[in-house]
Amino acid sequence: MIEQPTLRLVTMVGSLRQGSYSAAIARTLAALAPDDVVIEPLASIGDLPHYNADTQADGFPAAVLAMAEAIQGADGVIIVTPEYNYSFPGVLKNALDWLSRVSPSPFARKPVALQSSSPGLLGGSRAQYQLRQVFIFLDAMMLNKPEVMIGQVATKVAGDPAMLTDAPTRDFVAGQIATFAEFIRRHG
Repeated sequence: MIEQPTLRLVTMVGSLRQGSYSAAIARTLAALAPDDVVIEPLASIGDLPHYNADTQADGFPAAVLAMAEAIQGADGVIIVTPEYNYSFPGVLKNALDWLSRVSPSPFARKPVALQSSSPGLLGGSRAQYQLRQVFIFLDAMMLNKPEVMIGQVATKVAGDPAMLTDAPTRDFVAGQIATFAEFIRRHG
């Protein structure tokens, strides 16, 4: 059997909250990944200033360039986000707006997988569908299935630091990561 090279994935968390369920899920991903996949967090999207074309005209902030470089250097990106008001958080949109202006685009032809969660039953599905529209413009290579939408997330994370603890959900997320690795190897 031919050994596959190790894939390096990065995670972007769409929440800034200290006790974020999205951050808890993202912290769990490395433990759920296949042996030939390494998953590392990106810096916080809260480190990026509000997008302003005047700021961009004066030069991209260092945090934007560092995040773009980390994404460009990765084999794929997993975005873990909550749903706010039937959409994804404004702070995540701000990060994507900044990154969309970096040239070359860090998301162009980059494999991307989405994961969402919410305290409700739908698990952030509306946030994911709107994010998919943004990634069409960014020309990313989206993993379509399996979709990870974790409903009633408050019952599925625990600990300090909080991690995803619900066994069936962990298994399903692990399956998405394995599928994403296959997707990257097939299309990357």
